[in-house]
Amino acid sequence: MPRQGKFQKQLSLIDLTLIGLGAIFGSGWLFSASHVSAIAGPAGIVSWLIGGAAVLLLGLVYCELGAALPRAGGVVRYPGYSHGALLGSLMGFITLIAFSSLIAIETVACRQYAAAWFPSLSKSGTGDPTPLGWIVQLVLLTVFFLLNYFSVKTFAKANNIISIFKFIVPLLVIIVLLTHFQPHNMQVHGFAPFGFAGVEGAVSAGGIIFAYLGLTPIISVASEVRDPQRTIPIALILSVVLSTVIYVLLQITFLGSIPTAMLAHGWSAIGTEFSLPYHDIALALGIGWLAVLVVSDAMISPSGTGNIYMNATPRVIYGWARSGSFFKVFTRIDSQSGIPRPALWLTFGLSIFWTLPFPSWEALISVVSAALVLSYAVAPITVAALRRSAPGLPRPFLVHGFAVLGPLSFIVAALIVYWSGWTTVSWLLGLQLGMFVIYILCKLGARADRKLLAREVYSSLWLIAFYALIIVASYLGTFGGKGIIGHPWDSLTVTLIALLIYYWGAYTGLPSSQLDLGNEDDD
Repeated sequence: MPRQGKFQKQLSLIDLTLIGLGAIFGSGWLFSASHVSAIAGPAGIVSWLIGGAAVLLLGLVYCELGAALPRAGGVVRYPGYSHGALLGSLMGFITLIAFSSLIAIETVACRQYAAAWFPSLSKSGTGDPTPLGWIVQLVLLTVFFLLNYFSVKTFAKANNIISIFKFIVPLLVIIVLLTHFQPHNMQVHGFAPFGFAGVEGAVSAGGIIFAYLGLTPIISVASEVRDPQRTIPIALILSVVLSTVIYVLLQITFLGSIPTAMLAHGWSAIGTEFSLPYHDIALALGIGWLAVLVVSDAMISPSGTGNIYMNATPRVIYGWARSGSFFKVFTRIDSQSGIPRPALWLTFGLSIFWTLPFPSWEALISVVSAALVLSYAVAPITVAALRRSAPGLPRPFLVHGFAVLGPLSFIVAALIVYWSGWTTVSWLLGLQLGMFVIYILCKLGARADRKLLAREVYSSLWLIAFYALIIVASYLGTFGGKGIIGHPWDSLTVTLIALLIYYWGAYTGLPSSQLDLGNEDDD
């Protein structure tokens, strides 16, 4: 049996910031502009600002956790530290779905954009892959796997090279489209033709949250970062702020450069008319060279993000296994490379699986967005619980004003999940409720310590109540539900639910005597 190794501290601030920015700038910027425009019109600019503010709030929370507890796969280990193995398992499951499917969605995006040059990769009119298109996706996934197989530095070098190109093209798009900007477009049907409900819907269904959520890869590699207490907070904040500025500018230039005549029948058809937004608008404006450059970037930019999540997902699996509630084989790290290779193989297999039942970018976007937000949402409650049970824990980065920012960040996360719509909410949260039951049955079948299991259930009931209440609110609400609770009362109802759940979760964490925060040196 090969000797067990440890993670190697090789990542610098530049590496970590580019991991964050690279994870954020994937397929989101390539597809979201037209979807946001169709849902919210020019008010989609506000949607991007809301999304950026929401992710910055959650990022600040992760700054405190990441600096205090720099652990590999921290995104799934923190809930286990604060509330026990049951909560850690539920978060591990939802994060594994989010991360592994995100690798797949980035390869799907590459293939869909590449079909602009190679039509044989996609079925006409649907965006679904042909057999050849699926093989291309498989080849991309294999490349990601190999880049991550040998060492974390090999991965980081590849990511840094890709990141340089993937940021040059969006900036060039902004500059060129500004020369075709028509201010009248912003008022042709009013700034907010679909009201604030459109602004809210665009945050989830338009792909905004999907485009932003690239912070957890930074946390997932925490054990491989030099000077993590300083590096992690700076990288997190830089990633969110810079991406917000670029995304807002991209949306503004897209809205203003659409030929005004194409808006005669409103904004709702823009998503169809510009299915590949910046490629299609470049062609509409007669800028063929820009269309070529966008397609080139579209085959590189999502690849960079897919590569990052191929790196982050094994760390999530490793963290879940280290918590003791997943297969222990996934805690093995190769002694030479410092790579958790069994977890990497599982990631590779799952990423291939996700290309099978969900063929197009649009088919995956709502589920992945909601799953990503759920994986983030528990962090504020984890911080609140650890502040109560572990007040002496060194916190190199302390979030000030947390009495307000904590509940506010959880409320925002709850609203984003709710705005994803009934179909996504019922499927995803229903699956989590099923996993809760399966976990308990498995523990009972294995004759686990019933007193310990009862403590885990007690510390996790708030999350189960949250899932159940959001399902009910979604069914009764206006985002794909029955509309029994009208807008904006449905969003207000979700806000009150989130506020109640936040304080419930914060006060039912593990007591100090049962805390086990692990040791960074063990990773």
